[in-house]
Amino acid sequence: MTRLNVLREGEGPIVVLSHALGCDLHMWDGVAALLSRAHTVLRYDHRNHGASEIVPGDLRIEMLAQDAADLIAREADGEPVHFVGLSMGGMTAQALAVQHPELLKTLAIANSAAHYPDQASWTAREETVRTAGIAAIAPGAVSRWLTPGYTSTHDGKAAAEALKDVLLRNEPQAYIASCKAVAAIDFRESNRRIAVPTLVIGGLQDEATPMAMSEAMVAAIPGARLATIDAAHLSAVERPVEFTQLLIDFWRSL
Repeated sequence: MTRLNVLREGEGPIVVLSHALGCDLHMWDGVAALLSRAHTVLRYDHRNHGASEIVPGDLRIEMLAQDAADLIAREADGEPVHFVGLSMGGMTAQALAVQHPELLKTLAIANSAAHYPDQASWTAREETVRTAGIAAIAPGAVSRWLTPGYTSTHDGKAAAEALKDVLLRNEPQAYIASCKAVAAIDFRESNRRIAVPTLVIGGLQDEATPMAMSEAMVAAIPGARLATIDAAHLSAVERPVEFTQLLIDFWRSL
């Protein structure tokens, strides 16, 4: 079983937060602070990220979903959880909902995708990291994560610096393995089998996973709802209050 770094906060219904590629559980600081007032919030570093175990070799998103399932089984005492995933975390959510629906009360997939028709940008990113290191891709990644309007503010500038520091601490080979796992996803058919109540959150200024990708997931997942947020790729960092409210409104509506 993969050793994962897990942080548990608050009391109440259990919410699990699953972060984006190249980030760590601190991506969720703003959302977790709000949710933990009335929920038990479990957030964790994916394998190959943060303080979790680096596992050599090839990686698939289904393996991240199994890591999440093991975490839920261990930490939630058999109680189904609200699972919230952003970007790579949202891909983990899509795989988890098919592999282990019994562990889930609801699903929220934010700033994510079910499939990448264009592989060239991923191949280029992997090659750049292999030859020039993560520092070569870090400025471009962070610029896609947050809007210029946000990073021009004091809080936004600090958030961008913190995210960049975390990204630069990723081990290059582990990061490349994670990139390959993300690039290889294809949940277009399996999403039709998701039977868990699902909210899809799309960022109106998200260039990494544009709104069309969110709309495609909603079209495939039975009964899924679409919500939008005026942010770039890491919407939970840029607009934690609105992000949290979207979740709470969705849970209350069920």
